[in-house]
Parts: sequence; structure tokens; C-alpha cells
Amino acid sequence: MTDGQAINALVEYGLKTGLIERDDEIYARNRVLGTLGIDAWDGPGLPEGSEPSLEEILAVLLDRAAKDGLLAGDGVVYRDLFDTKLMDALTPRPSETIARFRALYEKSPREATDWYYRFSQDSDYIRRYRIARDVKWVAHTEFGDLDVTINLSKPEKDPKAIAAALTAKKVAYPKCQLCAENVGYFGRVDHPARETHRAIPIRMAGAEWFLQYSPYVYYNEHCIVFHGDHHPMVIDRSAFAKLFDFVKLFPHYFVGSNADLPIVGGSILTHEHFQGGNYEFAMAKAPADRAFRYAEYPKIEAEIVKWPMSVLRLRAADPARIVDLAGKILDAWRAWSDESAEIRAFSGTVPHNTITPIARRRGERYELDLVLRNNRTTDEHPDGLFHPHREHHHLKKENIGLIEVMGLAILPGRLLTELAAVKDCIVRDGKPEGDLAKHAEWIAELRKKYPNIKAGDVEEMLRAETGIAFAEILGQAGVFKWTQAGSAAFDRFVVSTGGIRTN
Repeated sequence: MTDGQAINALVEYGLKTGLIERDDEIYARNRVLGTLGIDAWDGPGLPEGSEPSLEEILAVLLDRAAKDGLLAGDGVVYRDLFDTKLMDALTPRPSETIARFRALYEKSPREATDWYYRFSQDSDYIRRYRIARDVKWVAHTEFGDLDVTINLSKPEKDPKAIAAALTAKKVAYPKCQLCAENVGYFGRVDHPARETHRAIPIRMAGAEWFLQYSPYVYYNEHCIVFHGDHHPMVIDRSAFAKLFDFVKLFPHYFVGSNADLPIVGGSILTHEHFQGGNYEFAMAKAPADRAFRYAEYPKIEAEIVKWPMSVLRLRAADPARIVDLAGKILDAWRAWSDESAEIRAFSGTVPHNTITPIARRRGERYELDLVLRNNRTTDEHPDGLFHPHREHHHLKKENIGLIEVMGLAILPGRLLTELAAVKDCIVRDGKPEGDLAKHAEWIAELRKKYPNIKAGDVEEMLRAETGIAFAEILGQAGVFKWTQAGSAAFDRFVVSTGGIRTN
């Protein structure tokens, strides 16, 4: 495909996807030409029946830009900055996008989100071709079927880009990658281009919030809901009310929040935001293990969920009553210590207890899952007592955030090659050396557990065992363990909040 054919193909892509109308064709082509520094145009069309992918089209145009010296450097960071400029030539303005969403919302919230999700992919804000590279599987465990993914869609910066970011002038605009000021932002070597980013304003708790999709889409319709102002994450009663405001607006979506403390929180604690989507995680399907009632809240069903982490689920037709009870439970948990479970609410004046909440609709009823968290560290576990322990760091040592809490393991990209090397090591009965040394103990355990495994079964076994390890990691992040003593400790806490066990 020639440069000229690629330019024509990009404009045709915009027409086919509905990003532009036929009346926009000349305007869009001229925008692309201007971005590429081409002064005049009489380009050839594509051969009959040819329909290159967007990735192929952009690759040709990026190579042209690199040859002409239009890229600030080599590597994926600079190519992403430039191809987003190209796609912006096809992407409608924010006002047009918002008007289309609102018109569809009047018909149906689901119709509006279906269109907006497709639009976010068509504009290449969500790069479909990268998401497709993620490796995913389902692991069967005693707590249900857990989702596992090795994340390959988020590009890793090359060393030159990392060095450039370190020496670049520090800019505090936008304040973070969630701020509304990212809409249309051209990007820098240390901040992704967002020219094709379009956020939808919504109202929650009387304030302006925005809806967008995650560019990395860890699950179906993975959305982010962020406050219009840049202020820190806070878990309080108002947070629970905001979650229910969202599921009232979008009944087909769940929504949850990361906790508001380090170690047990998400990667961005400086900007209040939630994550949601059109997906049912294993935790949402998990059954009740023990049921409770509250005399003051007779219409609320409360239950401890059969899940590796410590989850108290509240269910009722009136979300305001759930918010009231959840607020009391949060207040109690903030102050709760139990040495038998190694739970300490404070170290001096530093708080350790918080909650990861998740809200959803069940027909005309509402549910709120309260996942109890504690971020204290010990000499034995300096990264966190209720955090992946050292024996699992060869697989995952990052924080257990909202998405993992619900049952989706997001594993680092390095595991793609490392698990292949582990497989080879087991098949040829080799010695784990070099980069494989970190997996040595695990390999020894697997050899003992599967002494006669056939070579053709090793890959499936490794995937299954990775899922089992993830379930164990979730159990380590749980504050009350699934032991007789742990269950008794969990019951004591629920009873302290006014709960009365009914089974």
C-alpha cells in the first residue's frame, strides 16, 4: 500500500465507521495531509476489494512521517503521539459526541453506551488491535471461575523514551491522566496523546462527573467515571451514594471504587474516580456463606460472601437505606482492631482500615459489596500483610485493586515469555536459571505435584496453577481468613455493627 493509498484508506475508514460524513471527506483528507506536511493531493485509490486494517493504514503513514522527520523520536511512544493526531482528523468534536450520546440516552441508556463504546474503538482511543493481543483464560478454583489476563495492550516505554521523560521539562497540565483537561490534549513523551478522547458529562450527587472508557479495556465496556475537579479519592457514605447514582443512570453497568489508602488502593489516588462496565465478575456470582439481619434495617439482606477476600454484601430495594447501613459499617471498620486476626486499625495516628465498594442492580433491587481492606505492613511482609506474599511475587507483586478484588488477575506482560520458559524447563526437566530463577520454588512444587505430566498438558496445567495462585493471592489480601478462627473473627465484626446471624 502506497502513502497515497493509505491516506485514501484512512478517510474511507472514517466514512465506513461513521466518524465522518460524506460532506466531511475533503475536510478530513486535508487535515490528514496537513498533519503529514503534504502540500498538494492527487492520490490513487485502493485496488478493488482491498480493505486494509486500521493498524496497517496507520503503520504506512507513520513510516512516512518517520522518514520525513515528523516524529520526535523512535519507538511506540512517539508513534502513538503522531498517529493520534492523524485520527483526530476523523474524530468529531466533543459537543457533537455528547449530543449524539444524549440523544441515544433518551431512547435507552444501553443504546447510548453501546454507541459510545463502539465510537471509542472506531476513533482508536481504544486500540482494538492491541487489546486483541492480551492473553486471557479462565481458571477453575474453589471460589468459582476466575479470569486471568496477561496485559499486552498497554505499551511499554522503550529506554530512550524513559530517558527523555526524565529530562523533559516538568509540566503539571493536565494534573493527572484522569482530569477532564485530557480531552483533546496533544500529549508528551511522559503523557499520552488524547486528541481522540471524548468524555461524557453526567451528574452525580449534584456535581459534574464524566464518563469515559478505559483505553486498555480489561473487560467488556470497561468504563471510568471521574469527578470534574481534581481531588483525592475518599471512601465515605457519599461515595456509596455516588455509586448508586451511577447505576441508576446506567442500570446495565456495575460500578466500584478502589480503596482510598496506599497498598490496597489503585494506581491513581489523587483524583476521585470509579470503574465500572457491562461485565459480571466471579465475585458478583459468588454465593452467600452466612446470612445476617439488622433489626434497624429489616428490609436489607446482609450476607458474608463465599469469596477469598472478606466481603459483606447488602441487598435491598431502597439504595438510601443501604447507604445508611454501609456508612455505619464503614465507621465501625475504620476503628476495628482484632489481634487474633492481625488487624490493627491504626499505627499511632496512621489509619489502616478502609473498604473497596462495588454497586450493581439486580432487577428492581440494589446490591452493595463491601470488601474490607487493611494496609498495614510488618517486618515479615514489608509490602503489606494483606497483600500478595513473597512466595507469589514471581507472578504478581502489584497492589490488589478493584479489578483484581472482583476476580480478574491482571498479570504483567513479562509472564508471557516467562511462562513459556517455565513450560520448556518442565518439559525438558531443566534447571531454572537466570530469569527463571525467580520461579524455581514454584517449578519444584509443580514437578512434585505433577510427576508424570505429559508435555502436551504442561501449558494447560500452568494456566490452571496460575489461577489457583491468584486465588491464594486474593486470600492473602483478605483480612479474615477462611479458617474456623477467621470466620469467627469476621462474625464478631459483623455482630459489632448490629448484625444478627440467621444461619
